[in-house]
Amino acid sequence: MPQVLVVADTADGLAAKPVQELLTLARRFGPPAVVLFGPDGHRAVGAVGAFGAERVFLVEDPLTTEGLVLPRVEGVLAAVAELGPGPLLVLTGSSPDARETAARLSLRLEAGLVTDAVDVAPDGDGRPVTRQSVLAASYQVQAALTTPVAVVTVKPGAVSPQPAGEPVTPQVQRVDVAFSGLARAVRLTARSERAATGRPELTDASVVISGGRGLGGPDAFALIERLADQMGGAVGASRAAVDAGWYPHAHQVGQTGKTVSPQLYLAVGISGAIQHRAGMQTSKTVVAINKDPEAPIFELADLGIVGDLHAVVPQLSEEIDQRR
Repeated sequence: MPQVLVVADTADGLAAKPVQELLTLARRFGPPAVVLFGPDGHRAVGAVGAFGAERVFLVEDPLTTEGLVLPRVEGVLAAVAELGPGPLLVLTGSSPDARETAARLSLRLEAGLVTDAVDVAPDGDGRPVTRQSVLAASYQVQAALTTPVAVVTVKPGAVSPQPAGEPVTPQVQRVDVAFSGLARAVRLTARSERAATGRPELTDASVVISGGRGLGGPDAFALIERLADQMGGAVGASRAAVDAGWYPHAHQVGQTGKTVSPQLYLAVGISGAIQHRAGMQTSKTVVAINKDPEAPIFELADLGIVGDLHAVVPQLSEEIDQRR
């Protein structure tokens, strides 16, 4: 079995759900190690120990928390050097920054690379075998990584996080990195915080309510937001709605947006183009509201409502209020 190193795509000292998912997969290969970044990384040591991490590498330099990829790459390489020689599997998330990090690691380590996996497990010889959803999730494919070092990015929601049977007290090692001139060539000079909505993150939410072109304009997203707040869910949007400027790009669900896999996905006024379906097809239960009975989204939906969303959604919200 290879050694497993999980790269935590977090800089706030918290072991977020995607990190827990990666550790759950990593334990299939044996006790994992984790790289945590930033001055607050030590705060997550106990949390990753609960998910089986036996070794924690702390790369505490604030340069790694500024949202720049190259310092993190060099931090991971320093941790790999501490692990020592032998077969290695590196697991990380599938955010844009994580995928770029994985690509750079693959080049530096001469490693095989698979991106956007939805599963990874050892074969009979202990080598990692991945599963991916391709061609807008129309097919599932498997790939075996045969290089001594393998790098895999995993989509969020690919697996339900499962704590280790026995919590582990990790061995903690602080890693000092001699960052290259290139890693220090760019610095973050300003940051503006996005206004908090009180809703869960789109990729972490167990309920996602998404609106599309059928809403007719940005004001109708108030219906989506109210329903999301009633159900404790996150708000998503189709590419058409985002391109029209009706809702921020950060909420786009689809092949060029975010991939979600909630327990419940409610598509409101979304036709169900293949690009959108690629981002939500692994949802456990899909409910669609659309006035067009021929809309492709109904092919995927577990429950479909043919009707005017401007009438259906308020009725749904009213019913939820009455049942509380």
